[in-house]
Parts: sequence; structure tokens; C-alpha cells
Amino acid sequence: MPFLFVLYVIAYLDRVNVGFAKLGGMNTDLNFSDAVIGFGAGIFFIGYVVLEIPGSILVEKWTAKGWIARIMISWGILAMLTGFIHTEKQFYIIRLLLGAAEAGFFPGIIVYLSHWFRYQDRAKAVAYLMTAVSVSNIIGSPLSGLIMKVHWLGIAGWRWMFILEGFPAIIMGIVTLFYLTDWPHQAKWLPKEEKDWLINELEQEKKTRAAENSLNSSHSEQTLRQLIMKILVAFKHREVVLLTLAYFFMVTGVYGLNFWIPSIIKKMSDLSTFQISLLSALPYCFGLITILLVGWHSDKTQERRWHTAISMMAATAGLILSVVFGNFAPVAIAMLCITGAGNSGYLPGFWALPTSFLSGTTAAASIGLINMVGNLGGFVGPSVVGFVSTKTGSYYGGVLYLAASALIAAFLILSLRATRKA
Repeated sequence: MPFLFVLYVIAYLDRVNVGFAKLGGMNTDLNFSDAVIGFGAGIFFIGYVVLEIPGSILVEKWTAKGWIARIMISWGILAMLTGFIHTEKQFYIIRLLLGAAEAGFFPGIIVYLSHWFRYQDRAKAVAYLMTAVSVSNIIGSPLSGLIMKVHWLGIAGWRWMFILEGFPAIIMGIVTLFYLTDWPHQAKWLPKEEKDWLINELEQEKKTRAAENSLNSSHSEQTLRQLIMKILVAFKHREVVLLTLAYFFMVTGVYGLNFWIPSIIKKMSDLSTFQISLLSALPYCFGLITILLVGWHSDKTQERRWHTAISMMAATAGLILSVVFGNFAPVAIAMLCITGAGNSGYLPGFWALPTSFLSGTTAAASIGLINMVGNLGGFVGPSVVGFVSTKTGSYYGGVLYLAASALIAAFLILSLRATRKA
């Protein structure tokens, strides 16, 4: 878990640093409007959806460490190349390729966790992993602010930010090949008694899921045709469709704020770039605390839906109130902290839901489907905020759109059929 945590910190840092690049002068140096920045930030997710389902299945059927390493090395190279762009076209292309390179990383890790953690422990595991989102922003926000102060070799600070923050992904990708263990039975470092117990527990869980749901079949009997059928069946499964739609609206709200929060705070105040980068980290501090508490309580009660839905309702309330108090920066930023808590708090409960009614390759395909379609919200959210800002000169309209998206997500989650483990 500590290793996966570090990987996800790096992933999230490379994913959202465009928002800080804008703050550091990228838009003025390249003559980019908010609409261009928003579209470029969002187009990442168009590329991201391309390999989501195949990536998830490769982790289940082939090797986690090989696929995750490939992802990290390729996205690290592309992240560094972002520091050398000069035109809108180059910006769009590099962001599209960066998304395609990172595709399969998150759902692959969610599937990978199911190789090591029982269902009743899985929300805590996801919670620990997803704290990386908050930690990445807590560390990355001031780090980006500091890097953007430099102008080494006559190169702008925002360019150095992309170059320096992309390099760790390459290094850790290489380390992944030698460090990560795909399955418990391959873990030479695990005592035999613990290994046997864990393997037995996970096998019993898999058999139980297969017996409960006719969509599932033996892990060892999958053919290419059956894998395709799993994906097609996932599209028809009511709960998978609801989870996919819910995740789309969640991601719309989350990434719409994550990409634009430095600019939103700058609009509210008259602070330096470094001061804004410090304030931008505050919502993620609240998110870090919330995700751990919600993950712990969700596993304790074995309840998922309300933990997820209430978190998104909190995000909605925070976004609306940040607009209401937009002229009072301290209060508005406090409301964004409530949003940050909600945007992180939904994660452990939500990602424990797919494996509450599916298992094996079907679960992997469904998780890939949910993440693939849902992450299109990462294109919509930043793009809408950027477009509205360019047209109106204000972020308020875009923020209210994000609030509505979070609320829709909450209602979709509550529309799921309650199971004995959801």
C-alpha cells in the first residue's frame, strides 16, 4: 500500500498541474484563453478512456506490475514534453496522448487491490490509496508554486514544473517492475501461514460472488470472446450503468474544481502565486481527514451508498455557498474546504460498490467501464468552467454547474439497489 500510495501521488500531480501552469503564466506566455486551458485540461480524459477496460483486464489476466510500469514510464515522458509546447495544437495533442498513456492506471490498481484485500477491508484500502489525491495536492500545490518562481536557463517556471514533476513517474515506473508483486501466491516476503489464509479467503469470496451472480465465471476459463461478452454484459447491468453515470457526474464536479481552484482563489483575492498555491492545498487537507474517516466508518458499518451520497451532497453545499460568499474570500475558501471534504469522502464507499455484486474478470471489466465512461466528466467539468469563464468573465456559473453535477451523482448512488453489503 505505501508503494501504490506513492505511485498515485505522482499520477495525480501530473494530471492536474495544468491549473498551476495557468497561474504561473502559461496562458499569457502562449496567449491561451480560459476556454483553451479548460479544453486542454479536459481533453486528457478523452485519451484516458481509450484503454480503460483493456487495462483493467490486463491487470486481472496478465500482470499488474508490467502494465502499471508501462503506464508510468510513458506518461512521465509525455508529462515532461508538456514543458516544451508552444501552440494550442501541441497542447491539445500532448494532453490527449498523456491521457491515453495513463489509461488503465487507476482501475488497474482497484482491480489489483482485490487481489490482496477481502471485501470487508477493501474500502479502507481504497481510502488509504485515495488519500494520495489529497496528499498530492497538499504537497504539489506549494511545490508547484515554488518551482514556478525559477527561470533556469531562461526557461519559464511553469515549463520547469512540467519537466521536474514528470521525471519521478519514469523512475518509479522502472522500480515497479522489480518491486510490485502481482498475486499473494507469488509473495516470497509473506509468511506461509498468512499467505495461505489470504489466498483461501479471497478464493472463498470469489466463489461466493460467482454463486450470487450468473454473470461471473471461473477466472481460469476466460477466452477472448468471453472477455468481450463480459464487457457487453456490463453495459446492460443496471447497477453498473448507475455507477457509471454517477461517476461521470462526480468526476465532472471533482476535476472541474481541481483544475480551476487556483484561478478561482486568485479571482477572489489579491495574493501572490505562492500564497494562492498554499491556499489551494487547504481543501485537500480536509479531504485527507475525511477520506480516512469515511473509509473507516464505511467498513465498520459495511454500508457504501449513503457514505458516498452524503459526501457528494456536502460537495454540492460547499460549491453553492462558495458562490454565495464569493465576495468574502475567507468564508468562500472555507466553503471550498467543505467541498474538498466531500470530493474525497465519496471515494472509499464508491469503489467498494462494484465488487459488492461482481467479481473476477466481470468486476474488472465493469470497473474499467465505470472509470472509462465516468472519466469523460473530467473533460466536461474543466471545459465547461473554462468556457463559461471566457464568456462571462466569472467562474460563478461554472461552479454552480459543478454543484449540480455533484447533486445528480448523489441521487444516482441512492438509486442503487441496496444489497446486504452495500
